[in-house]
Order: sequence, then C-alpha cells, then structure tokens
Amino acid sequence: MNVKKFIANSSREAWRQVREALGPDAVILSNRNIPDGVEILAMANEDMTTLVAPTGARAPSGRPQPASLQQQSGLPPAQQPRRPALLSSPPAQARPARDSAPLLDQPGSERGQGRAEAAPAADARVWRNRTRDSAQRRPATSAAAQQGHEQEQDRPRSALPEFDGKDYDEILSEVMSEIRSMRGVLETQLAEISWGGTQKREPLKGIVLKEMLAAGFSASLSRLITENLPANSKSQDIMFWVKSVLARNLNTLANENELLENGGVFAMVGPTGVGKTTTTAKLAARCVMRHGSGKLALITTDGYRIGGYEQLRIYGKILGVMVHSVKDETDLRIALEELKGKHTVLIDTAGVGQRDQMVAEQDAMLTGAGVDIKRLLCLNATATGGTLNEVVHAYSSSGLAGCIITKLDEAATIGNVLDVVIRHKLNLHYVANGQRVPEDLHVANKLYLADRAFKQKRETAPFEFQEGELPGVIGPTAMSMNDKGLREVSFG
Repeated sequence: MNVKKFIANSSREAWRQVREALGPDAVILSNRNIPDGVEILAMANEDMTTLVAPTGARAPSGRPQPASLQQQSGLPPAQQPRRPALLSSPPAQARPARDSAPLLDQPGSERGQGRAEAAPAADARVWRNRTRDSAQRRPATSAAAQQGHEQEQDRPRSALPEFDGKDYDEILSEVMSEIRSMRGVLETQLAEISWGGTQKREPLKGIVLKEMLAAGFSASLSRLITENLPANSKSQDIMFWVKSVLARNLNTLANENELLENGGVFAMVGPTGVGKTTTTAKLAARCVMRHGSGKLALITTDGYRIGGYEQLRIYGKILGVMVHSVKDETDLRIALEELKGKHTVLIDTAGVGQRDQMVAEQDAMLTGAGVDIKRLLCLNATATGGTLNEVVHAYSSSGLAGCIITKLDEAATIGNVLDVVIRHKLNLHYVANGQRVPEDLHVANKLYLADRAFKQKRETAPFEFQEGELPGVIGPTAMSMNDKGLREVSFG
C-alpha cells in the first residue's frame, strides 16, 4: 500500500495535486488543516483492494474501511455521507458542492470561492462503473478471506507459525509461568503484611512461631500450627497444645513386637554416614535376644567402603551370626533363597547420596531379589530439613516400610527431622542416640520426642529469628501452604 501526502495553501490546490499525481479515481484517506495550509493523505485506486475487508469486518480503529462506504451506498459522490476522511475524490473537472462542504467549512478554508459546479455526466458514469466494480469484487474478497480464516482454524497446532523459534505451547507455558511467579510475589507480600498486623494484635502467636522456628521446624508447618491456635488460650497452656498436635501427627510403633515377632527381610537404606551399619548391628542384637542367633541372618551389599564388610562381620561374630556379602542382584537372590528358613534377615546396604543415580540401581537390585524386602530409611537428625526432604523423595520411589532417626545425641535441634517425618507420613520405628550396641537404640516415643524438641538445650542464638524478622520468614510460606503433607495435619 502506497500512501502519499499532499500539502497546499488551499483545499482546491491540494485536490489538484491529488488528481495530477494519482488520477481522478484516487482514494482520500484523510484531510486536515495545518499551519501551512491543508494536508491530504491519499492513495491510488489500484491499491484500494488491500483495504477491502470481508463483509461485516471492521477496521482496527473500529470504523468501516473506505471501500465499504461506497459499496454499501452505490451513490455518486455528491450523495455520499459527509465523511471527508474516507471518501474518494470527485471527478477531475469539479468537486460536488455537498462533498466539498466539509472541507470548506473547516476553520481557515476558502469560504469565498463559492460552490463547485455539478460533475459532468461522463464523470458520473466513471463513478458508477467504479462503484459497481468494487461491489462485484467485495463478495469474492470476502469469500476468500473467510476461506482463509477457516483454513487457519483447521490447521494443526504444529503447523501454526512460530514466534522467535517457539510454538504456541511454549509461549503459553512461559506466560503461565510468569503469572504464577507474579502470584507468588503478591501472596508473599500480602502474607508479610497480614502477619505483621497479626503479631501486633495477638503477640502469643509470635511467641509460638518463634519457639517452633528455634526448635528447627519449617516455617510452613510453624505457620500452619500457629494459625490454628485455640482462641483465648493462656501462655502456660499453649505450648502443651502445640506438643500434643505434633505428637498426634507422628506415626510410631505401638509395640516393638510388631517388628520383631513378625520377622521378614529388612534393608537399611540411606545416604553415606547416617549410621546404617551400626543400626543394623543394634537391630541384630535385639533379634538375637528375642529369638536366638539361629533365627537371624545378616547380609551386606557394601562393596565400596573400605572395611564396610569387616565392620559388620565383627558384629556378627560377637552375636554368633553369619554375615553374607553380595555384589549384585543375582548374588542377593541366591543368598535370600538359601536363607529363606531364617525368621529375620537384615541387609546393610551401601551408602548412596540422594542425588546419585546409584539410588535407582540399588532400588532395582532390592526390587528384583524375588522377595518382599521392607526398606527402613535411616534419617540423620543433624541434617537440615531441606536435605532430609530430598533424601525421602529419593528413597521412597518403591515405598518405605518405616524410618529410623539416627544421631539424635549429636543434633542441636530435632524439629527438622520431626517435621519431615510428619510431612511425609513416615512410620517412625526407632531412634538412635549413640554408638553403643545395642543400648543406644530405642523404640520411638512420640510424646517424648515432641517434648524434647522444645526442651533440648540449644546453643543456636545466632541463628534464631528475632521478632521483627518473623514477617519476612512467614511471607515466602504462602505457596508451600498447599503442600499435601500439611493439608493432612490433624489438630484433634
């Protein structure tokens, strides 16, 4: 589309320039008064087809296209509606008075020049022929545009044009990601503002929140419990209620006989250095004291750590139990077939970091052994909550029969490990608090653990949050409050 601009001292001179440059059939797009005279934007009639829209379509500005006005009326220019910005120019000899009136009536136009004479009959015929041709072209253009629109709708998504090398699905995914990010920022800011007001109105909630954070519990769980505090509670009773809620959501063994009497095949799994071998020896001692050494067998898959097999073999020699070493799935299947007459079989696995691909290989070896092996995950109480959360996700792909908390005596806080147990609904069987075999292994007591989380002497003052920092800690928990594990927390 080639649009040209014409500037003249008067409207008559401007019309003359348009006719000389573009011919008598030129299309006037706009005209306006400027400090130097009159400005007209026009285009040749041959370019008119680029502006013809389908029937009923409207221009981006919300007004009909120029050709649509002529096609709808079918009248000569003298009888067209007064829309000078959209009407075509009159024949070359003279412009009809009615059509030129809008331009002449504008401030600064030539009122004294009088009305133009009527257009000759030949020019009228030219106008009618051009109007008829435009009307004939309109249905064809509309049909072609409609057909193209339908083809665009029927075209598969994969065939649609790309934007900067990205298809519509990728763009939609990016837009949704930006919306979620904006939502998270807004929720965080609103949570900070809301908690700041709550802390002033209900200072007891601030005290409880600070205590839970200092004990090692996550901000999301601390906020959930704090928001559900009983109304009109007294400070001396509120912490008892918090401990009761924590204990209620810990799943522990009601009786050790559930594990020792039923027997079966158990595998100690977990990252390196969490105390799997020592825990295996402690459980072995309990089994020997209950059923005798003839009912127990020990297996180790730890072929990576120097002295790993020797450590368990020494424990086995003390207990009078044979220790078998296996390297792969085939060896494990053969060993379990030979030991199927044993009441209890304990397997000490090699320590594998939660981000190591060998976790999947070890899981496949235990799954393909042909025997139902119950996995007991060893959780290090000294690890952070985020690390423990990763460990549970990595080792729970094939299901966990339970967990054992180790190194309880070395942890400055135990709220982190209790938080993970509650969040993932793990069955807590034992807690280990030392290296002595078998003395330092105890059946988990939920009430004791909940109470110890707050009574344990802590030297963590530099890492505890102050009153003014609590709103900033609570704010980022807005998105994590929809965690499935938190939705299942029971308040009694």
